[in-house]
Amino acid sequence: MGMGLKTLQKRLGHLTGTAIRDYRMIEEGDRIMVCLSGGKDSYALLDTLLRLQKRAPVRFELVAVNLDQKQPGFPEHVLPEYLESVGVPYRILEADTYSTVERVIPEGKTKCSLCSRLRRGLLYGAAEEMGCSKIALGHHRDDILETFFLNLFYGGRLAAMPPKLRSNSGKHVVTRPLAYVPEPYLERYAERMAFPIIPCTLCGSQPDLKRQMIKAMLKEWGEIEPRRLANIFSALQNVQPSHLADKNLHDFVNLVGSVQPGEDPVSALETPHGGGEGFPAVDVPVNEVRTADSGP
Repeated sequence: MGMGLKTLQKRLGHLTGTAIRDYRMIEEGDRIMVCLSGGKDSYALLDTLLRLQKRAPVRFELVAVNLDQKQPGFPEHVLPEYLESVGVPYRILEADTYSTVERVIPEGKTKCSLCSRLRRGLLYGAAEEMGCSKIALGHHRDDILETFFLNLFYGGRLAAMPPKLRSNSGKHVVTRPLAYVPEPYLERYAERMAFPIIPCTLCGSQPDLKRQMIKAMLKEWGEIEPRRLANIFSALQNVQPSHLADKNLHDFVNLVGSVQPGEDPVSALETPHGGGEGFPAVDVPVNEVRTADSGP
């Protein structure tokens, strides 16, 4: 992708703004907690929301929040210095979730799930305390697709990350404004903007995660057929429950046809047939009808 910085900014702004409009992620008077991890995605999210804020048709506040999980060697000065340089109100939460995860999860096992649950609870609590009406996360389109295939391959269910959701408690609305943005855009943007990236040593120490395998698969698919990932994401927005098999989403049990048991098969066949699916009704001549008890 050979886009320059200005083109990238416009593309990110367009995709993010479209997702915000499509799912009504931001409304008049919102106070939005932007969760900043120190990774490329959350930096791009905050930067893009700041740009959109200047020309948005509604007024809203942004406050950046980082959770210092007390990972060894975590550069505590990086995020405060960056946030002060861009003039964003911020808050740094401190909680030693690192030690908890290291103590509870055996060596070699996936740590992401527990880490995510602990982090989510702390961020929800901070959002309520700070009076934030929305929580914005930096997950992008490819994160959503990876989650879809993880659930499909290993969980036996069709589910992904929704662009917008309400927490189980009903108190918090979580949004993903980068839901339409492909990851390569964010990689290039982080390079051009020279964001001070902070790596996650918890996840980075586990190279064989299933998510990494899915990520590699999607990357290969994108190289083979560039539109494939966009088409898969479009499918997530165009679900037809009647053409799947979940009886909780579609009433298959009570489906009935117009022909009743015992009806004369000749009269049924002589009825003008509409093909459905856009085909016109056609009179089909019936020369002979054979039934099981009529003989040859």
